[in-house]
Parts: sequence; structure tokens; C-alpha cells
Amino acid sequence: MSTVNTQLKLGQKLNEGKTKQIFELADEPGHVLVQSKDQITAGNAARKDQMEGKAAIANRTTSCVFKLLQEAGIKTAFVRQQSEKAFVAARCEMIPIEWVCRRVATGSFLKRNPGVKEGYRFYPLKMEMFFKDDANNDPQWSEEQLLETKLSLAGLTIGRCEVDIMNRSTVAIFEVLERAWATQNCTLVDMKIEFGVNVSTKEIVLADVIDNDSWRLWPAGDRSQQKDKQVYRDLKEVTPEAMQMVKRNFEWVSESVKRLLEPQASGRVVVLMGSISDTAHCEKIRKACGSYGIPCDLRVTSAHKGPDETLRIKAEYEGDGVPTVFVAVAGRSNGLGPVMSGNTVYPVINCPPITPNWGAQDIWSSLRMPSGLGCSTVLSPEAAAQFAAQIFGLSDHLVWSKLRASMLNTWVSLKQADKKLQACSL
Repeated sequence: MSTVNTQLKLGQKLNEGKTKQIFELADEPGHVLVQSKDQITAGNAARKDQMEGKAAIANRTTSCVFKLLQEAGIKTAFVRQQSEKAFVAARCEMIPIEWVCRRVATGSFLKRNPGVKEGYRFYPLKMEMFFKDDANNDPQWSEEQLLETKLSLAGLTIGRCEVDIMNRSTVAIFEVLERAWATQNCTLVDMKIEFGVNVSTKEIVLADVIDNDSWRLWPAGDRSQQKDKQVYRDLKEVTPEAMQMVKRNFEWVSESVKRLLEPQASGRVVVLMGSISDTAHCEKIRKACGSYGIPCDLRVTSAHKGPDETLRIKAEYEGDGVPTVFVAVAGRSNGLGPVMSGNTVYPVINCPPITPNWGAQDIWSSLRMPSGLGCSTVLSPEAAAQFAAQIFGLSDHLVWSKLRASMLNTWVSLKQADKKLQACSL
């Protein structure tokens, strides 16, 4: 990942924690510099040690993770990686809650829930929240406690709507990272994240950091191979050799996390249109494919007027080994989709441009098929692209992540619209 090494003009230090410092940026209002430290801590800093190189490792890890989430469409405070040990973020007022999301029961959950065996899997994910209060060892809180506290940050009061948004977002963020780590045969066991209110936009965003202190990672689902900070927590005594092992694990994570940004399998959508007059409809499909990062070709061919050419184009795309979804766009009588579906094992989606006058009759040529044909029919061009993306998302975690984030963002916008309407009605 490229870093920007220009010297920034630092304003006052806004905060300093166990592992990082936060500075105001004089030339970038509304932004801060988050600078990592070479310190590693456990048990609320009951154990702490210097680990040379940790700041750079943590900064690399968190920058990659935020980039992955941001490219998916998750709202975060991250702006850019600035240097080896620091990144620039939108200035936020932090919500003093650690949101913990678990797929596998381990750690403190087992102590608080005697009788549950390590390795118990949560379906759906198990959500917990902890109030950030070092003096009281970050006590577990209920939603009711958070709601009754009526926190107000950057002018936003944390009520039912905001708590629901953070809950939903935590689950989506976990699922995106879980799916990404699965490509490296690594189980994301649990993780903790924090949210802030962006002081400029007043919206809730994922903030703070996500690095190797934030999660448990078990390669091949095997706890004995764990690569996260738990290795440091579990040390009987801290020796130079033990610290080298901890550092090697952290380096492994910061190298592996780069691979999470790489697509696993690149596919494409090929839109076949029966006539050049269907171009506007097809361009909507191409644009929507672009939002999922899927390349899309447009071709003109008629299965009625030139079936040999239609099958030649089909063979061209089948012959290069790139996974392909065909979308057939044909008005009036749709011969294109059924002919394609009967002659390829690749998925075929009919997306006919329906007209008001004959649309009700024309649609049957896309719906009622002879036996042995398996093409689907989706009327909206955007939805046809979404369906193609869902097919590719089965094997490409980056496409899946964009779909997952889009689902979250739709849910959040409905929630916020409802809140706004209720405020107007009162």
C-alpha cells in the first residue's frame, strides 16, 4: 500500500492511549493523525512491553483492513495511510463502547458463561458490548444501560436508532472480515471494534483501529496456531525469545492482510442485446456491474435473425476460461435468452426491456421455457446486475463484501428515514 510521506503540520495532541497517540492536523480541519506506538499491553496494561516495529506492523494492518472495508462500502473514519507508523482519519468524538462480535466461544465468554465449551459456534453471531472504563475493567453493558445513559457526542444523542445502527454495522463488518480471512484458510474467532461520530458529517462511522490487538485469528480453525495478541496474553513469562515469536505472528498477520485486498476469482458479465436500440437499458446493467467491480461487455446479436453469430459469440466467451454470466436483453419475442440457455452451461439471466403496449404479452417469451432450460428472468437492469454479482460473490469475497455493505447501507438509510419522519411528526 502506498504511503504519503510529506511532513504534516501537527496541531495539539488530542489523546494518548496505551498503543497510540492522536494529533490535530493544522492544515486539514476535521482530520486527525493516528500515530501507533511500539507498545504491547494485556490485562488493561497490567502487562506491558516494548515491541520494536509494532507501530509499523499495527499501522500496516489497520490501514489494509480499513481499505478493504471502505472499498466494500462500509463507512469508516479512515482517510489514508500517511507514513510507516501513522494514518489520517476524519476527526470523531468516540462512543465509549467496545462492540464485541463472536463466532466461536472462547476467552472471557467462557468465564462469564460456565458450562459453555470452547469452540461452541454462534449462529447468528453473538454480540456483546463493554463500557470503556479502565478503572472498572471495562464492565459489560446491556443495550438498556447504553440507552439510559443518553450519551451525546458531536451533537448526536445516542438513542435507539444509533444503537441499532452500530449493532447491525458490527455484524456486517465481522462478516466481511470473516469471509476475507476464510480465503487465507483462517478463522476469525471474535473481534472488538469502536464507533465514533464524525464531527463534520455527524454520522456514526467505524473508527479507532482494527489491528492484531482487535481480534482472535486461528489458522485452519486451530487454536494452537493462533496468530493474534492472545499469544502475548498467554505468555507465562516475557522473554526476548517469546517476544520474537509474538512479533513474528504480528508480522504474519500484517503480510496476510494485504492478500485480503486481492480478488479470489475474476468473473465478467456479458450482455447480449437483440438490437442497438436496447443500448440505454444495457448501459444501466453495465453501470451497476461496475459498482460491484465486475467487468461487463456489451454485444449486439439476434438469435432469431443470426443464430450462428449468437452461438459464435457464446463460444468466444466460453473459450477463454473466464467465469461468465450472460444477460440477454431482447424486446418483443425473446429468443436470445432461451437459445443461449439451451447451448451453454454458464448462467443466463433474461432482462427484457418491457414496453407499456405489448409488455404483458412479450414477457411470456422470457418466462415460459421448454424443459431443460434454466434461465432466470429479472426485469430491473440494476437487479439483473445484482443477481450476477450474487453468483460471483459465492467465490469472490470482494464482490460479496460490496453486496453485504450495500445491504447494510440500505437498512441504515431506512432506519434514519424513519427517525427523521418520527421527529417531524412529533
